[in-house]
Amino acid sequence: MRLVAKNLKSRADEAGVGLEQLADGLVSVGLGTEAAERAVRNWMAGRDHPRCKRAHIEALAQAIGCQPKDIARFTSAVRWHRGSPKKAKLVVDLVRGKSVDDAMNLLTFTTKRAAVNVKKALTAALADAEQQGADVANLYVSECRVDKGVHIKRFQPKDRGRAHPILKRTSHITLSVQERS
Repeated sequence: MRLVAKNLKSRADEAGVGLEQLADGLVSVGLGTEAAERAVRNWMAGRDHPRCKRAHIEALAQAIGCQPKDIARFTSAVRWHRGSPKKAKLVVDLVRGKSVDDAMNLLTFTTKRAAVNVKKALTAALADAEQQGADVANLYVSECRVDKGVHIKRFQPKDRGRAHPILKRTSHITLSVQERS
């Protein structure tokens, strides 16, 4: 679960809740007064420092008077996918911006190898959203990205005692779902 800064700002403005009141809600979670104010200021500016955890999001939502699903997006990552980032990006580009149902159907019938792990990430993010009470019919894929992982290095023996390197690429797939507002 990740905090969405613009949703936090708009919900806080609608409720008339200021920075100090949001920080007071975080003090009960375990942050000090100054640290809580600094954290809320950073989160409203879109910076994720310190890392915003599930308990923080729930405390902020309670201070505003809304559900955690209203100010958060649900993220899942599959790390060390055994495929190149270039090939995984082809699959990720298919589902970006689509509703969850459309994305599931696309991934089920796509013949690309990366579709299995992208579907795994989508299923995990969907389960997280359902656990927080999000409406599944309004969910869409808000963020998809593929990052490079490390190269697995192997060597192929060749003639006259030579060896040619083989780089097996890996990638990290990150996918987020969010409710349409």
